[in-house]
Amino acid sequence: MEFHLKWHFYLPSNGIAAVYTFSQYQQLQQRKKKKQRIMEKGSEKGNGGVAAAAATTRSPMALTVSSRNGNEEEVSTSMRTAETMLRLVPVALGVAALVVMLKDSQSNEFGSVSYSDLGAFRYLVHANGICAGYSLLSAIIAAVRRPSTMPRAWIFFLLDQILTYVILGAAAVSTEVLYLANKGDSAITWSAACGSFAGFCHKATTSVTITFVTVICYAVLSLLSSYRLFTKFDAPDNSKTIETTVFHS
Repeated sequence: MEFHLKWHFYLPSNGIAAVYTFSQYQQLQQRKKKKQRIMEKGSEKGNGGVAAAAATTRSPMALTVSSRNGNEEEVSTSMRTAETMLRLVPVALGVAALVVMLKDSQSNEFGSVSYSDLGAFRYLVHANGICAGYSLLSAIIAAVRRPSTMPRAWIFFLLDQILTYVILGAAAVSTEVLYLANKGDSAITWSAACGSFAGFCHKATTSVTITFVTVICYAVLSLLSSYRLFTKFDAPDNSKTIETTVFHS
């Protein structure tokens, strides 16, 4: 004898009444659970895709920023190296001009002459020595890797400007003396001396020429320090608000 047991359930589905057996109800619940699992897996994959897309989107930006920082560091390093080399050049030039002028003396049947007899040449020696010392010190400071500050930029700017005019003045005065030594001055009955002391004039001309090359180097350094100062730092704000009072009669 077989017994067929049926379980009747009243389940509203979209507003329509339905009657299911127990086995049919179990199958329906299993289908619902499968759909939920499929939907959950789909949502997890979607979230993972969004995260991966976000990571992919962020990664080029991060690479761009890092590459930009690396390029800026390379430019800064190359600029610092170039400035250091440019500041070392006047050291060699100043020492060369100084040594040539210190050895500039000549004696013959007309007499003897030395650089120390002329104030312009003594000034040239001192100016070259000061500029060579400053160039060496500033090159050491420029080679040290440290952040640029406004006081440091101002100090470099002022000293570069001052020493440019110092060495330019020494070269100009010495050039005038050499011109008088070569041409003389008939107005004051000053005869040309280089005809009798050609070796002395030749060494003096060499020293003055080297000094003019040093002037060119300092002019470039002055432009560089001024560019660094006035492009990286803003000018001080000295503007003041002037208040006026109007009296009405």
